[in-house]
Amino acid sequence: MTLKEKLDNLPAKPGCYLFKDRKGTILYVGKAGVLRNRVRSYFQKSRPFHPKLEALMRRVSDLEWIITDSEVEALILEYNLIKEHRPRYNVTYRDDKSYPYIRITNEDFPQVFITRKLVRDGSRYFGPYTNVKDVRFTLKTLQRIFTIRSCKFDLNEETIRAKKVPLCLDYYIKKCRGPCQGLQSKEDYNEMIRRVRRFLEGKTGELANELRSEMQAHADRLEYEEAALLRDRLEALENYRNSQKIVQNDFRDRDIVAVVKEENDACAVLFRIREGKVIGRLHRYISKAEWKEENELAEDFLNNYYFGSDDIPQEILVQQNLEGGAAIENWLGNRSGRRVRVIVPRIGEKKKLVEMALKNARYLMEELKLQKLKAKDYIPHAIKALQRDLRLPRPPRRMECFDISNIQGSDPVASMVCFVDGKPKKSAYRKFKIQIKDTPDDFAMMREVIKRRYSRLLREKKPLPDLIVVDGGKGQLSSALAVLAELELHDQPIIGLAKRLEEVFLPGISDAQMLPHTSSALKLLQQIRNEAHRFAVTFHRQRRRKRTLTSKLDQIEGIGPKRRARLLARFGSVKNIATASVKDLIEEGGLPTSTAEKVFAFFHQDE
Repeated sequence: MTLKEKLDNLPAKPGCYLFKDRKGTILYVGKAGVLRNRVRSYFQKSRPFHPKLEALMRRVSDLEWIITDSEVEALILEYNLIKEHRPRYNVTYRDDKSYPYIRITNEDFPQVFITRKLVRDGSRYFGPYTNVKDVRFTLKTLQRIFTIRSCKFDLNEETIRAKKVPLCLDYYIKKCRGPCQGLQSKEDYNEMIRRVRRFLEGKTGELANELRSEMQAHADRLEYEEAALLRDRLEALENYRNSQKIVQNDFRDRDIVAVVKEENDACAVLFRIREGKVIGRLHRYISKAEWKEENELAEDFLNNYYFGSDDIPQEILVQQNLEGGAAIENWLGNRSGRRVRVIVPRIGEKKKLVEMALKNARYLMEELKLQKLKAKDYIPHAIKALQRDLRLPRPPRRMECFDISNIQGSDPVASMVCFVDGKPKKSAYRKFKIQIKDTPDDFAMMREVIKRRYSRLLREKKPLPDLIVVDGGKGQLSSALAVLAELELHDQPIIGLAKRLEEVFLPGISDAQMLPHTSSALKLLQQIRNEAHRFAVTFHRQRRRKRTLTSKLDQIEGIGPKRRARLLARFGSVKNIATASVKDLIEEGGLPTSTAEKVFAFFHQDE
């Protein structure tokens, strides 16, 4: 079915759509409440112009869709598809590192600790926290208020009955009540863990009232030692509460989300407010954001964030209306077991909260731009060393290296690899099929690829590299220099690197230069030369293998260039043609019966 036929047959139902290129690679995954409307809008001439979107649509050759029962299911499916396939044109989170969480394990006597790894085994996770100091302070406060065990033993009825785990120092300094020896019941310990969960959910006011009541009850019964312990824990809790900023007086749980976009980058900020207090801030930088609006980015961010978090508030405040806002409300409502609202505040305190999040997002975007400027100005040590050792006019931040590969002149190819700031930039790699006939002549082949590469750069008015490296000695360097002179590139830095003794040849100097074997400059040159060699040899093997396989078809009577091309297009490879039946060769390959029998017989001679 052609792409046009697929567009005509799109269902008017919710689901996910996948754009693919001609090789079947998934380029983009999206969701829609009505697939027919959303997908067809990409192919309308009136669609908004964005260079990134245009680049995507130029590559789209195929389309696949998956129907779901609801928009909520489409939202969940979209997240899983993006996570599995990592499509090139979906937004990515630059700070998509492992944030720390506080984990409460799923066992008889749960442990509470900091982790960066999420294991879906029934454990509860609270976070993520963007500041490690904050999460450590929170855990330390928990340990001062609650008698949580710090050991890592698997405590169950058998180990407790056998008393396999000895009492530790925490028991004697009253930081643990000894569940390992059966001195604290499972019910009592888990009641404490329920309080720990409420603390991490931000319900600190309720806990303070409970601790205050228990302290007073112990004091009334003249149990002053127990009352003093509760007093100290209440004081730790109050200090923690006082460290949080009060921003709302209605004490509802809210998350505030704001997104700021500049060109291809964006920053999403989320403030967590529990019981009217800010208990944390999270931010993530988003790349590949050029052709998405801020409300679309906010929706993507919410999906990404809440898939990894069990802490769902009653309200989520956002700066603009979200197209999938209703689906997010239903999804989060089903997960939390209560109503969740996505709100765009227009006036009042809630509007000010969103503006506060926006200010933070703008500040963080400025910070990102400064980081980029610093990175732009940063020059690695190996680059500086190479400039110094080769006496180059400027640091060779962009280098291009050429290598030739052939076997006695057969299937000659050349490669060009590009390194930027000492690291490979694979998107800039280029392959060349040698066109001249007088091979093997390494010098002539080098002249050809140098001329093809740099005459094109000049024609397209693109910047030249800071350094050209040719794999070889004086002969290859002289061939390249002759072409550069022909192109009037007299000041272009270029060197030759010979394999045998790692000799460096410079223009105008007859003797080879020897760089110290421990030099980072030499190691960088070796790395780029070896990468160029690998790339050239790989391309040469591909061409040789393809020619060898294709030539098999030429040996069969009745198979000319057109039929060979048609067979390869239908079956994909010579291997698939060789395993095809006579019926397949006739029906799918379009061959006459006699020719199909000859093809089948050719590949089954041994049988």
